[in-house]
Amino acid sequence: MHATSTSTDYRKPQSWVVLAIFLAIVVGIGALVGTQTAPGAWYDQLQKPPLNPPNWVFGPVWFTLYVMIAVAGWRIWMIDPKSAAMKFWGAQMLLNWAWSPVWFNANMPWLAFAIIVAMWLAIVGFIGAARRRDTLAAWLFVPYLAWVSFATYLNLSIALLNPQA
Repeated sequence: MHATSTSTDYRKPQSWVVLAIFLAIVVGIGALVGTQTAPGAWYDQLQKPPLNPPNWVFGPVWFTLYVMIAVAGWRIWMIDPKSAAMKFWGAQMLLNWAWSPVWFNANMPWLAFAIIVAMWLAIVGFIGAARRRDTLAAWLFVPYLAWVSFATYLNLSIALLNPQA
């Protein structure tokens, strides 16, 4: 069955508390990681590929994506917190938070590339597992998959253009 789950009532007060927790954790940790790993001199001197967006684009995009990630995780958590979809959700979240420190603080583009590929696979895994339980949760990850696909292109391109990095 590919329809959205109808057995979960997302309108209950306890459901809204869980949503608030998901939003606080995902957006909060994302903001913390983002402020602690802002692009600096190392990133500024790197050769960039075509289509590399200006730095100011990343904050609003990630904020929007983090809200969508939180809502998707909340919806699946409310259905089955021990599901395969939640395992993929947790894995992609940990990989997401690990990428920026490896890229911007450790200045390790190839390790960051390995992390982003694993994150991409976890995102695809979440979409595949979630769509069987809650199609909206799965669809909320599609823009995230598109952005991480683009970020993977940027990561790989910068790693190749800057062999000294």
